[in-house]
Amino acid sequence: MNRHRVTSGPVLALTALWLATRTLMLWLLVHDSAPLLGGGSVTREVWRLYHHWYGVLAHGAFPTHDALWQYPPGAGAVLLAPGLLPGVTYFQAFVVLTLAVDALTAATLVRTGTRPGRSLRGAALWTGGLPLLLHIPLARYDVQVTALAVLSLLRASRSPRAGGAFAALGALVKVWPALLLLGTPRGRTTRTAWGWAAITGTACLCLLSFCFTDPLSFLREQSGRGVQIESLGGTALNLARHAGWSGRPRYQYGAIELVGPYVHVVATASLALTGLAFGLLVLWRLRARRWSEATPYDAALCAVLLFTVTSRVISPQYLIWLLGLAAVCLTSRHTGQRPVALLVLAASALSTVAFPMCYREVIAGTWTGCLLMLGRNALLAAAAALSFVRLWQSTRTSSGKNAPTTQPRPVSHRLLNRPLSIS
Repeated sequence: MNRHRVTSGPVLALTALWLATRTLMLWLLVHDSAPLLGGGSVTREVWRLYHHWYGVLAHGAFPTHDALWQYPPGAGAVLLAPGLLPGVTYFQAFVVLTLAVDALTAATLVRTGTRPGRSLRGAALWTGGLPLLLHIPLARYDVQVTALAVLSLLRASRSPRAGGAFAALGALVKVWPALLLLGTPRGRTTRTAWGWAAITGTACLCLLSFCFTDPLSFLREQSGRGVQIESLGGTALNLARHAGWSGRPRYQYGAIELVGPYVHVVATASLALTGLAFGLLVLWRLRARRWSEATPYDAALCAVLLFTVTSRVISPQYLIWLLGLAAVCLTSRHTGQRPVALLVLAASALSTVAFPMCYREVIAGTWTGCLLMLGRNALLAAAAALSFVRLWQSTRTSSGKNAPTTQPRPVSHRLLNRPLSIS
């Protein structure tokens, strides 16, 4: 009873905060046409692009020869879902479902945070951090894929099968959740989680291939992408415009990309850095000797951060992924990613200033636009570097290289030693 009284107050406060902030986000969505909010550019993707793809998908085919379709086949299921709600427009249904998934994510973080030894900081970060992106989260389907990532990580500690299955579903919607299982403890847990991820992913891909034609069409378009103006490479090229670089921005592949001399070199360098990041993560896993409750969470955030900052594309909605993963980390009192979470929050706030508020400055390559992107990307780069350093340090043994590996006890042992409860 005492524990219930202690937790009920913060839970009610988080509920009130969620209702207030989501009401504000809806208000911003309604007033999206205001110049300071992007002049309608945020919501246009749903009512024009997503709705168009819905019409194609409803006829049993994935968009083929469409340069804007760059998503794995699982995205088709997410874009078809709004059609299941009767009596409302596609846009309205999309927003309603996004809010529902957002609420589910917050509730999952709250439920985890109220368990013994856990923290409600994760739920607070998600609830208060997502509005830093204004109304962008309500007009993109990244909240949905982030929810799958949150469920994967939080369920994996109790059921590696469920954790692997949710990670596979997320990877079928957007590829990055494939990185979530990098930090699973060695041994049976890893074999179970990775095995169920492979089974679930293969089964769902076969089902989608049976129901729709050309499910892998996105690969053709994804490979042709260049350097987006908001990426680290794009920021460098944008700054080079002030030094006489002759390139220019162009809308292609659904984003503002830079075209001109040395763009291919920058794109190749980005891919090389992504490969280096993957190599560092593999090295970490091979050298890690100590796992805690928070290690799988910390590893997931670190991996997605490294792949984000080395990408040729860093869209504003990518911050939704990082906020969700940082929130999962903060549910554990053993996480070493608290300062990383603060950097992610700061990057989210600055990202909003760049887009949609000052995006014309970014496209024009003015000093204001360049400095905004430089600041946002510097925060993300610092977060990625700090995340990897703290992950490496947290999994090294403290008593010498010959110290035994420490891993969480199997679920069955924890259940045997847990008092019975009917709640």
